[in-house]
Amino acid sequence: TGNQSSVATFILVGFSEFPQLQAPLFLLFLCIYTVTVVGNVGIIVVRRINPKLHTPMYFFLSHLSFLDICYSSVFTPKLLEILVVEDRTISFNGCMTQFFFGCACVITEMFMLAVMAYDRFVAVCNPLLYTVAMSHKLCALLVAGTYMWGGLCSLIITYSLLQLSYCGSGPMNHFGCEYSAIISVSCSDSSFSQMACLVISILSEACSLLVTLASYVFIVVIVIRMPSKGGLRKAFSTCTSHLMAISIFHGIIFLLYCVPHSKNSWLLVKVATALYSVMIPMLNPLIYSLRNKDVKETVRRLINSKLHSHLT
Repeated sequence: TGNQSSVATFILVGFSEFPQLQAPLFLLFLCIYTVTVVGNVGIIVVRRINPKLHTPMYFFLSHLSFLDICYSSVFTPKLLEILVVEDRTISFNGCMTQFFFGCACVITEMFMLAVMAYDRFVAVCNPLLYTVAMSHKLCALLVAGTYMWGGLCSLIITYSLLQLSYCGSGPMNHFGCEYSAIISVSCSDSSFSQMACLVISILSEACSLLVTLASYVFIVVIVIRMPSKGGLRKAFSTCTSHLMAISIFHGIIFLLYCVPHSKNSWLLVKVATALYSVMIPMLNPLIYSLRNKDVKETVRRLINSKLHSHLT
């Protein structure tokens, strides 16, 4: 039995059991990653350019886009690398660094979506005092709190993994350093680490879902009491995009962590993680931008100004 210092590298299996799919998967993930970065950077830029978007909702959305860029960049470049090169190794330090930032981004995004649900609650239930209730100071504190909680939780789980022993440079049946994949190559008792991960996961998931569900319950109650149908439609239209993003995010989390970890389930775990780490960061900007007139208007104006400058 070795310890963490005796393991220099891990071998990432990735999707090597499907050699004929390596090139198509590389092209697919490269396209998705490109769309993810361009889409999320676009939302951040559009929010800065258009004064109409200098609101708490778009302040939170720009941070969600930043988190999506970070999270996608933690896993996707390594995934692309192991799809085209023979050397599929990742160093021990690199693996733990990847896990730390990936875990921090997931937990932070979980609470960022909860904060956005609270923001929608204030906007629908108290529209006249919205800008007062959601002051710049409160928005900054909420965002800082989500980053601090995500970083703290990730630090605790990563520390628990660093206390484990790892045997040799055995293959890791995954394309990245996801928690269950790291635990699978440990050769010491991982019960403390698993307990820490379970407690933090349940606490974070329960708290974020509680805030989200409570916010939308109040929204639904107030919307039902609205006398005008126009108010009903407008209230729901501001929440639809956010509800869609939350449903996809938490749906894939449940799929990933409700799967029993057996030999036959590893492919499903890898596919779920790919959806989670590669697809969701791409979907968020599409969900929010395609349904928003102000975002589409700003993008159209930017494209027209660029075309006009080239023509002149």
